[in-house]
Amino acid sequence: MSAQRALRIGYRRTLLRRWACLGVLAALLLASFIADLATGPAGLSWWDVARGLLQPQHLDAAQAVIILEIRVPYALMALVVGASLGLAGAEMQTALNNPLASPFTLGVGAAATLGAALVILLRPNLGGLGADLLLPLAAFVCAFISCLLLLMVARVLGEALHTLVLFGIALLFGINALVGLLQFLADADALQQIVFWTLGSLARADLQRVGLVTAVLAVCLTLALRQAWAMTSLRGGEEQARSLGIRVGRLRTFVLLRVSLLTGVATAFVGEVGFIGLVGPHVARLLLGEDHRFYLPGSALAGALLLSLASMASRALLPGVILPVGLVTAVIGVPLFIGLILARGRSL
Repeated sequence: MSAQRALRIGYRRTLLRRWACLGVLAALLLASFIADLATGPAGLSWWDVARGLLQPQHLDAAQAVIILEIRVPYALMALVVGASLGLAGAEMQTALNNPLASPFTLGVGAAATLGAALVILLRPNLGGLGADLLLPLAAFVCAFISCLLLLMVARVLGEALHTLVLFGIALLFGINALVGLLQFLADADALQQIVFWTLGSLARADLQRVGLVTAVLAVCLTLALRQAWAMTSLRGGEEQARSLGIRVGRLRTFVLLRVSLLTGVATAFVGEVGFIGLVGPHVARLLLGEDHRFYLPGSALAGALLLSLASMASRALLPGVILPVGLVTAVIGVPLFIGLILARGRSL
């Protein structure tokens, strides 16, 4: 067997393995989605949920309300928000060439929270727009401004992008201080809303909001996959990417724009949900490698799976109580991320 043929066979096997990994992640995600629908005090089984989804006419009135009007939007929002944060984290880690980069470790999520807190506290009425529209818009604008700051600093640093994490951490603490000031100035009602936002919750989910997040995710994932080759090349270093004709600065600008859009829209409806954008890409990288044709959708699937499992745990840990999903992701995400760091250290 010639060396060229052996390389082709090895490449095909690698592709098949990566497709199989994506298939396994999708199957686990489907199982988690059904389990999420079946979790709760109503005592519905997997079979009841599956039959209700496939044959809703056989549900009684109480089951129809529980499954179709409450749990389906809740579970779908967990999927699309998790996928959005996973994709945003993967793109940010690639663009900034730093495995610790994510929308929340670099302050993008906190900036979205600041925008939402301003709307909650000031209750503006711009052009007749209500809070339901102004709140996600303000979250996106503040997230985008923080991404622009990161981009400006990245251009100043040049090759020293690893120090950008320090700037992101400083930005995170600064924004959290501003959010704390707004909480201090808020009345009881606004304070409750801001605190509820910072804890992260899927309770505000409905099909209209799920549709909006899904549309943003679909557009951003499509645009990201169109730049998959360029982003894979960037992982080999800026010099290599430039030698292949890739405009690195322009690529980073588009990536950070997508990150701000994904983070702003996702957090606008669920609040701060940390660690998904950090852990999800690491899981995808361990399973799929650096080929962004597989790494990007794998990060979205891993993020969706993690948040779906967290959604299920938020209702199962304390019977009769729905915990804020942001607290659950933090509790689960810290040991999981430490485990990933240790596993990665052993492989080096």
